Amino acid sequence: MSKLVIFGAGDIARLAHRYFTRDAGREVVAFTVDREYRREESFEGVPIVDFEEIVRRHPPSECDLFVALSYRQMNRTRAEKYDAAKRLGYRLASYVSSRCTFLTDTPVGENCFILEDNTIQPFVTIGHDVTLWSGNHIGHDSVIEDHCFISSHVVVSGHVRVGAFSFIGVNATLRNSITIAPRTLIGAGAAILQDTVADGVYLSQRARLSDRKSHEIEL
Repeated sequence: MSKLVIFGAGDIARLAHRYFTRDAGREVVAFTVDREYRREESFEGVPIVDFEEIVRRHPPSECDLFVALSYRQMNRTRAEKYDAAKRLGYRLASYVSSRCTFLTDTPVGENCFILEDNTIQPFVTIGHDVTLWSGNHIGHDSVIEDHCFISSHVVVSGHVRVGAFSFIGVNATLRNSITIAPRTLIGAGAAILQDTVADGVYLSQRARLSDRKSHEIEL
């Protein structure tokens, strides 16, 4: 089925429109948002339809749907719309970039958004509603559970399990054979060397401003 409806009208929806149409050959027939949030009649030259009207205008028998939302509220907002679309009978489309190195035999789940330059090694399992932004390494035998968001240039070593509703910031590193508990927030640049706890927040030490000036440093 080539026709696609995208839930959202922000940056991620704009990017999804570009990736799905140019790389996956999908025809985006509408964007959709909840009626209270619709401010325009169209987005990227495509009509915006109230979500309350989407089944009548673009029924599940004719279109797939993709929820193009961020990690807001630890991915819960995106998950809620994923569930709502499923209840309406839509098949949730996934996008895997043609520029992704995808070596596992296990297909990704529904509503996944896997961008360019990801390396997904053999025997990896990726659940439903998972976003992998650009340039990540997902090591062999790892499992990414449902409703996760992994930003750019993250290293997930082999035999790692990332629990549902987790967020991993840019340039984080996860050691092999550990478990990231559900709803874990890992900040940019953090190195995680052991199992995390559910709902835990793990932040790396931030860079500090030196007392010296740049022209005083011998490079």
